[in-house]
Amino acid sequence: MPKEAQPTQKFVEIKEIKDGVIILENGSLRCILMVSGINFELKSEDEQNIITYTYQNFLNTLDFSVQIVIHSRKLNIDNYLDKLAERQSTETNELLKNQLSEYIEFIRSYVELNAVMAKNFFVVVPYDPISVPEGGKKIFDLFKFGSKTKIPKVEESLEQKMIQLNQRTEQVINGLSQIGLRAVALNDEELIELFYNLYNPSNIERKNLKIMQT
Repeated sequence: MPKEAQPTQKFVEIKEIKDGVIILENGSLRCILMVSGINFELKSEDEQNIITYTYQNFLNTLDFSVQIVIHSRKLNIDNYLDKLAERQSTETNELLKNQLSEYIEFIRSYVELNAVMAKNFFVVVPYDPISVPEGGKKIFDLFKFGSKTKIPKVEESLEQKMIQLNQRTEQVINGLSQIGLRAVALNDEELIELFYNLYNPSNIERKNLKIMQT
């Protein structure tokens, strides 16, 4: 008998999403920032050098790792087509009404033949529970490749971890702003949409949810 397909949720290490924060099964926290982009190639050589130097300085100020994600996905233009159809239904000028009808059909046909892609940039800011090694021997065990040694974690309340994560998030947002990039933390609904899109790559973006544009 063929094995029953496992639900995607079984492989996702997310315990819950609360107040714009991803809480993992191991107690770690993650905040995801959506970041605007800049066209580096259109900048002058001096501007490019300034951006590069500022970015290097920003990375050097971090005492924690961040993850940079570029997500490309087929764009859902259903809302746009619905608005055009609504405009067409209320248009009294027959000429404009016919033009709107032709335009809607053109857009629909074009999208069927040519995928319209949207590219989004994200920075993942982490906070992991503090771990303290027990005894000198276990300190050396930490450096062994593939070590299974478990390290006890210092008990921290969710509120304490949230404070630490928020401080890191503000540091990243401020650092990116120095480069000319705008970063905004995703809220609960936007995080759900993002993970839906990530774990359903064959589908277009969900129609009823929309990540904010920066």
